[in-house]
Formats: sequence, C-alpha cells, structure tokens
Amino acid sequence: MVGTLGSPRASAIDAGSHAPFGWAPLVVLFIVGFVDRIENNLLSGVLPAIQGEWGFSDTAAGSIPTAAALAAAVVALPAGYLADRFSRTRIIAVVVLVWAVATLGSGLATGFLMFYLMRALLAAAENIDNPAVGSLLADYYPPVSRAKAYGLTRVTTHLGGVGTLLGGVLAETFSWRTAFLVMVVPGVLTALLVWLLREPPRGRLDRLVAAGDTSPASAVRAARIFPTKASDASPASTSVPAAVAGLPFWRQLRQVLAIPTLVFVCAGLSLLTLGLSGIFYWLPALMVRSLGVGTGTAGSLVGLIPVAGTLTGTLVGSWLGRKWHGIRKGGRLLAGGSGLTAGSLVLPVALSMESAGAMAVLVLLACSLLAIAMPNLAACLADVVPATSRGLGFAVLQLLTTGGSAFGSLVVGIASDQFGSLRVGMYILVLPMIAGGLLTLRARTSFEHDARKVMREAARG
Repeated sequence: MVGTLGSPRASAIDAGSHAPFGWAPLVVLFIVGFVDRIENNLLSGVLPAIQGEWGFSDTAAGSIPTAAALAAAVVALPAGYLADRFSRTRIIAVVVLVWAVATLGSGLATGFLMFYLMRALLAAAENIDNPAVGSLLADYYPPVSRAKAYGLTRVTTHLGGVGTLLGGVLAETFSWRTAFLVMVVPGVLTALLVWLLREPPRGRLDRLVAAGDTSPASAVRAARIFPTKASDASPASTSVPAAVAGLPFWRQLRQVLAIPTLVFVCAGLSLLTLGLSGIFYWLPALMVRSLGVGTGTAGSLVGLIPVAGTLTGTLVGSWLGRKWHGIRKGGRLLAGGSGLTAGSLVLPVALSMESAGAMAVLVLLACSLLAIAMPNLAACLADVVPATSRGLGFAVLQLLTTGGSAFGSLVVGIASDQFGSLRVGMYILVLPMIAGGLLTLRARTSFEHDARKVMREAARG
C-alpha cells in the first residue's frame, strides 16, 4: 500500500512554505520518538523492583544499558547506509514493529539472561530507525522550519521520562512486568501509522531553496515559492540519486566525516550523552536509597522533571536559535552549546542536595538549560550534510551518542560498588558533559562554510 500521509498540499512543492508536505509527517515521527523513549526509559523506573526479584548487583544493573548501547552501535552505520538507499518510511515501520516484539519479550522474560538479551535486541532495533527519521525530516521541511521540526522530534529524548514515571508507578501498583506488557500495544499501532507515510523526494527542497539563494542565512529565512512539476512529488521521484547509489560505503563515510561541524557536534553530544545516560539512569535509585523516597515517587519525579524542563528549554532554544541564526556567527550552535555547558554545571549542584525538593528544582533547571540545544543542533547537522548522505550523517551522530550512552550507567554502577556511593559515579560523569558543551561551541567556527557548501552543491544538482 502506498503511503497517504505527507503528500504535498498542492500539485507543486512550495519550498517557501513552512510545511510543504503538511504537519502530519512531523506528528507521526514525533509519536515514533515518543513511544521509543517511553519504552526505553521504563527500565529506570522498574529497576529497583527487578533487582529486588532477581538480586543482581549494581554493576550488573549498570551493564544492561551498556550491552544495549553496544548492540545499537553495531547497527548504526549500516542503518545510515540503508536510509540513503531504501524507503525510509518502510524501514521505520518495520523496526517499530520489532520494538513491540522485544518489549513483549522483556515483560515475559523468565530470567535475567533473557531479559538482558531482549533489552539488547530492542536497542538495536531502535537505532536502525534514527538515521531514517533524521533524513526524512530534512526532506519534509525546508530550512525555514527545520529547527522546529527537529526540535519537536528530538524533545522526545527527555519526554521519554514519562516512561520512568510509568514504570515506577506500574511496578509499585502491579508488577514490573506490567510496565513492559502495556507498551506493546502503542508499539504496534505506531508501526501501522508510519506505514501510511508517503516517502518525500530526496533533496528536492534543498534544490528549490538553492535555486533562489545559496547563502545559508537567506536560505533559512527563505519565503519565496519555487514551483516544480507535480511529477516531482510522485513515488518515483524518491529513488536514490545516482551520485550515492554507486558510491562505496567507506568512501561515502569518509566524505561525511570530512565535515568539521558534524565531527565537533557529534563528539560533543557523545560526551554529553555519556554523562546524562549514567546520571538519569541511576537518579531514581539515588532518591530511593539516599533521600528515603518511594519507588513510585522517585519514578514520577525523575519522569516528570525532564518533561517540564525539556518543554521549557525547547521553547527558549527555538526562540534563541531563530533570533541568533544568520545574525551571530553559528547562532544556533551558540545557543545550543551555551545551554549544554550551563546545564552541565548546574547538574552536580543538584546531585549534592540532601532534600528531594531542592534536588528536583535544580534538576529541573539543568534539564531546561540542556534542552536549549534540542531544536538547534540537529537542524545544524541537516544544514551541513548533503541530502544524499543525511542518513549516514545522522547515523554517525547516532553511533557516537550511542557509544557515549553505553558506559555512563556502568561507570556509576562500578563506582557505587567500589565506593558505596552512587553520587561519586555521578560526579565523575560531570566533567565529560562540560567538555561536550565546549566542543559544540567550537563547531561555530566551521558552520557557515559547511552550510554554504551544501547549498552550492544543491544548486548544481
């Protein structure tokens, strides 16, 4: 069945419109990310209950996300290769269905080993869809609205804190297995919804914008209409360009890694993810052990705080990115990198609090500052990577951030077993987070050059 959602609003694609294919694709891809993150964050909320049933150590508990992240890292680059050569909507639909199967397996696990393997399978499946989503958004939405599109989809990274809340409440009210079984239904329904999406023409919006002006600043503020034939919106127009179809994988990868802005942003976000993954994975356990908070309350706090902070930070980040882009050098990167650095400095202060209320307030502030980057950094990557390689570009981002997340929880778990304190491990992870924010700021020096190069290539295409 050919997808029906995401068709052009008229017979011609209007690149001057903020949403030439409508907002339905953004809603669907937001749901994909939201369901993904809820399921992923269930484990943090139910962890105390699972440890209580199976009695494994903090080191073993910390290694679950590590194994999952390593499994995800293995498929990251192949996923980018596939996203640049095959139907991205079909890739996403299939892997979302695999999520549902792995989630069912988690809830029905008869022992720790089976549960461990199901988490690894789930992480690998989740990682396959990310490059496809990143590539699709750039073809659904022109530069004028990309920050908004990426911001709303990336915000699900923290909205997934609802999963921590849901897991903690269901584990306390029913059992930890209930939390996983409940999420099977949303997974199946989301897969069906994605199947209805129509694949957009690859790189067509870039070419239309470039036809009017090749400067990045004016491209972002583009408001002119560049009509094209109705046939350009047909399924045939989504075929893979010859420039990438015959390009060897490793040569394409080298071209992507030669983009300085991408390298700095990906490295910075990898370090940031190292810290965030470890700290937020163990935060409910810290509240239960050190502050005397119940499992349900801890899961609720750690679930709701990132949601509120992310919504606030995304709104502020969207405003700053729109205000500074084209006016200040690397304006979006300045906004995002400043937020990441400031949020990383606030977080250790929050962790030192002995009051649940004080800790919650400062964690909320840290999340708000960190989320300023959400609508800005992904849009910057889309601006500096050519349309024919965006799947691989976002795969590199996914590989490095997944690699970062692989060890955060394990570092904290080992430190807890060695020093008898979860806080020690959490403090260790603050330094790489600060370094990540500074690396992102460093990317400002190359952004304008890299974005201008993409527009010139699009104009020639």
